[in-house]
Amino acid sequence: MSNEQIESLAAEAGLSVDWIDANGKAQRVSPEVLSKILGCLGFPADDNLQIDASLQRLKLAHHQPTPPPLLTVDHGSNLDLSAWFEPGTPFVLHLEDGATIDANLTANASLPALAPVGYQQLNIAGQHLTIAVAPKTCFSMAMATDSRVPRAWGLTVQLYGLHREGDGGFGDTQALESLARAAGERGAHALAISPVHAMFANDPHRYSPYSPSSRLFLNSLYCSPGAILGERALRMAIEESGLSDELKRLEALPLVDWPAAASAKWKVLHKLYDAFSGSDHPLHEDFNSFRHSAGEALENHCRFEAIRDECPRLGMSDNWHEWPEEFKNPRSEAIARFAANHSEQIGFYAFAQWLTARGLERAQVAARSSGMSVGLIADLAVGADGAGSQAWSRQDELLSALSVGAPPDILNRAGQSWGISAFSPEGLKRNGFRAFIEMLRANFAHAGGLRIDHIMGLQRLWVVPLGSPASEGAYLNYPLDDMLRLLSLESWRHKAIVLGEDLGTVPPGLHEKLAARAILGMRVLLFEQNNANFKPILDWSDQALATTSTHDLPTLAGWLAENDIAWNLRLGMVNEQQAQDWSADRHRERDGLRQVLSQNSTNFSDGRPDAEQMIDASIRYIGHTRAPLVLLPMEDAMGLTEQFNLPGDTPQHPNWRRRIPGESSTLMDHEAVARRVELLCQARLQAAERDQ
Repeated sequence: MSNEQIESLAAEAGLSVDWIDANGKAQRVSPEVLSKILGCLGFPADDNLQIDASLQRLKLAHHQPTPPPLLTVDHGSNLDLSAWFEPGTPFVLHLEDGATIDANLTANASLPALAPVGYQQLNIAGQHLTIAVAPKTCFSMAMATDSRVPRAWGLTVQLYGLHREGDGGFGDTQALESLARAAGERGAHALAISPVHAMFANDPHRYSPYSPSSRLFLNSLYCSPGAILGERALRMAIEESGLSDELKRLEALPLVDWPAAASAKWKVLHKLYDAFSGSDHPLHEDFNSFRHSAGEALENHCRFEAIRDECPRLGMSDNWHEWPEEFKNPRSEAIARFAANHSEQIGFYAFAQWLTARGLERAQVAARSSGMSVGLIADLAVGADGAGSQAWSRQDELLSALSVGAPPDILNRAGQSWGISAFSPEGLKRNGFRAFIEMLRANFAHAGGLRIDHIMGLQRLWVVPLGSPASEGAYLNYPLDDMLRLLSLESWRHKAIVLGEDLGTVPPGLHEKLAARAILGMRVLLFEQNNANFKPILDWSDQALATTSTHDLPTLAGWLAENDIAWNLRLGMVNEQQAQDWSADRHRERDGLRQVLSQNSTNFSDGRPDAEQMIDASIRYIGHTRAPLVLLPMEDAMGLTEQFNLPGDTPQHPNWRRRIPGESSTLMDHEAVARRVELLCQARLQAAERDQ
């Protein structure tokens, strides 16, 4: 196998053979690793013959005589079509509003900038394609707040952690609705929530919100059926299920017991569906309309769930990659027969999706009607499980044989493999970016904003063959400009802001590209330092949101108390000496933070415990920054010590199970929350006055 040959194939397939690691050191992917990854991309590369054949096929695909089904362009710019058409070729452009434009390509075979923003249909030389004309930027905080210099604020919350009476053991859309209303009344502009993506209904042991089955649909466990169908119907279903005592027990637990709580909720939902489908309920029309508008994508997701339910009886694995061939294809006759024989089961999963969607809709309406200019900010995971419904139903567009992760770096010497699959760049282009667009629409549907986890993935992702160590991966490059244009277009259509989680190793130039699109990056207080010298308030970016911490980091109280160090030591992730060194660094960082916070004379002016005052001062501090949006995690508003997720191989830590003490409807009345929210409000007003 020639190194030059395989590297040429890798480059044509979009892989970076050479890359720079977190230490600034040049790295090169070995031919053996390239061969494995190329095979997973669908380009066999085990020997020279295979490499040549794959290279020819790829070059042929890249030089088609016809254009791909969708092309993107910025509003006001010409679109170069010279690869496929002659100068002066006549065309007809059908606009979304029904108007048509008859004209000719320019002298250099470009489509002139005649079309407004939107998805316009181009007929040219007997061919039809879609032109996505994008606004120059996403819908911005300035537009959302109608302010030239926005200094907005909001809260972040882990949805499952919320409490309400009768929730059955974890937070739901009704608890979210209560919190959204209360936060809006206190002046919040936004409420950012953890991902609500669909999980695996019959496997409640998988509950990390960042490893979903599908990013197109919702985690139906979050539905609050009483809010949609009425409390009386819910009480009857609970009584018939005999689960009243069990639900109360689950509700009283300090941690979410996902297997038990999910089992109980599914039983109640089945009872509700039996009653709903067997009656002339007035909401039948709304349910049928929801199901019809969601179309084939929803049908496939529900069929997938039903098939997984039946796998034991069918003698099949629950991993679709191991299903019989006729079941691997969502459009096969075998699947159609299965659907006909299991229509009630499939209908049930559609019913659960409907309840969840309507609950999220109610929460967003409550947020906006209570005064929030943005409302809910949804969270988009970086990928979906390769064994999930999205990978099954979009096989040409998702790379289910590769796992997304991160290369070895200072913090993770072995690298990371997250066990989730990403989009195929070639598949996206080949299918007119259908899977990307439908995913954006699904996640913008009930929100005024979208946080994109690991937004660097729009440019490149570290991909690793399943079963290989994370170090044996490579960067796969994506059509960044196309994806940013589509993101801008969908953001405008939904009037929703976009936040990009850009922590970690960011490719050169990406920060600038995101800022040009009005996509807010993310700056975390704990990271805005250089060797314990914390960044002055006016040096914080005005092109990124500011926050105290994230779900993957210690809370402020936990950081101050070194709780994260204690957990790492307890779990054997560091030894005694490493923990002592870490603690020494933490002492210096704490002193550095206290020093910068002490520059404000209103801080540390009473006799309360120092840690409490440090948290108050930190919240006031980020409130005074130039960030257009400050997001305060509810756990920091409350002064909680434990973090919601401890990254790494940490099965002994209760990741994604912690609950927030107190009823969601009264959290804003909590003494510490009320005080800190008021501090933040005042700081934001003062920052706005300063920067006008």
